[in-house]
Amino acid sequence: MFSIPVRIYYEDTDAGGVVYYANYLKFFERCRTEWARALGCDQAALLREEDIVFVVRSVAVDYLTPARLDDLLTIGLSVEKIGRARIDLLQTVSRGDTPIVTGRVSIVTTRVTGEGENARISATPIPDSLRQKLESSS
Repeated sequence: MFSIPVRIYYEDTDAGGVVYYANYLKFFERCRTEWARALGCDQAALLREEDIVFVVRSVAVDYLTPARLDDLLTIGLSVEKIGRARIDLLQTVSRGDTPIVTGRVSIVTTRVTGEGENARISATPIPDSLRQKLESSS
């Protein structure tokens, strides 16, 4: 499992000092970005050179117990399934050894064609070079 640490700051919380529920999606995104970077996947280069971007297709989150101001959390990620253009991930947020949030996230590789109002986004197969990195890491 890949993981990153995240400290909870005041900006992450509501007035009661509890992490605002939508911020867990931001933590998941940060973890996915660092995971891709650790795999050697340069997302900016994929967009610039191949017009490929990752988009979230679906998310299902279970909030088990709240995180609070100044908590040190671990955001984790493991690959569950790699499809033609889709990657299914299990993502977790833990405080120490205690899971506090779990989420299933599906991301899709898409190609951007055209510009401005004529821009279109459509699913495209995961590039072979990236697929090899994904398969060797899972």
